[in-house]
Amino acid sequence: MKPLKAFIIPFVGLKIGKHLFEYKIEQAFFEHFEYEEFNDVNININVELEKKATLLELHFKVSGWVNVNCDLTNEPYNQSIENEFDLVVKFGDEYNDEHVDILIVPHGTYEINIQQYIYELVVLAVPTKRVHPGVEDGTLHSDILKKLEELSPKLKEDKEKEDIDPRWNTLKKLLTDK
Repeated sequence: MKPLKAFIIPFVGLKIGKHLFEYKIEQAFFEHFEYEEFNDVNININVELEKKATLLELHFKVSGWVNVNCDLTNEPYNQSIENEFDLVVKFGDEYNDEHVDILIVPHGTYEINIQQYIYELVVLAVPTKRVHPGVEDGTLHSDILKKLEELSPKLKEDKEKEDIDPRWNTLKKLLTDK
């Protein structure tokens, strides 16, 4: 997969201190990763890069919304998301990204690609169970919800109609006899 140029930060020319990078993520970003779970995307990403003498510290802050389909009704809705992540970039002999929040790049590296970190931050910020807010507060009226209500098991209100095996009554006496 070719890297997106907008997400490559050339840090070699930056002065020591904090630098802010802002990104606006839209659907085309996820099409690049061939991720098709989102209908539409509107996300703002702030990356604060603090350059120090021997390492880099990056703080990612994600906020916005993604349009997804509800797991119950399949109705599309905007799911708001927020996420934060800290990454430390160190310099070493060879590239190593085995740790979640530490990236080791070879000496002489002059730029860092952050597109994979942004992709993972957004995807992991979306809840695993996506429920339309109208389902939770009862304002969404859908044919699927009506059918689910019809097919849901009903509680038996008439206890007289229940046929209880008489052997259970004998066992219940054991609980009350002490």
